[in-house]
Amino acid sequence: MSDELLENWEQKSKERQKLYKTFLGRTHKNDIIYSLPDLHEEAFEKVDCLTCANCCKNFSPRFKPPDLRRISKVVGMKESEFIATYLRMDEEGDYVLITKPCPFLGEDNFCSIYENRPSDCKRFPYTDEDVFVKRPALTLKNSTFCPIVYHVIEKLILEVNG
Repeated sequence: MSDELLENWEQKSKERQKLYKTFLGRTHKNDIIYSLPDLHEEAFEKVDCLTCANCCKNFSPRFKPPDLRRISKVVGMKESEFIATYLRMDEEGDYVLITKPCPFLGEDNFCSIYENRPSDCKRFPYTDEDVFVKRPALTLKNSTFCPIVYHVIEKLILEVNG
């Protein structure tokens, strides 16, 4: 992460949460959605997820039924055994991991089920989707631990405010 924008990003993100909330609340969603794919690509060019893996270390994806079927098969377990071993049901009725960090995350920050990971993991950090602006609370939370989300929101603010 050699980009100047990303220097000390965790502290800057923490300090700018109120600004982000205001920005996401007041900006016309359609005005910024078109910028997301390019900013997403730019951020991924600057940030190597394997040096971070904060998402895998601190949060759990939702495991939807297709994820459960696919992953339990890949790890050689019955679906019920996989659920009993790794998951719990959260307040919203979704299966999430029991432990943090993710049990499939290696010490090298590589995912042992990467090719078969949950759809939430494939889509994270949602910086190229309308979820980014349609679920501002999620974007705010993600900006506190993901440098890619921080990068995209900072660039959007610069773009909109000139």
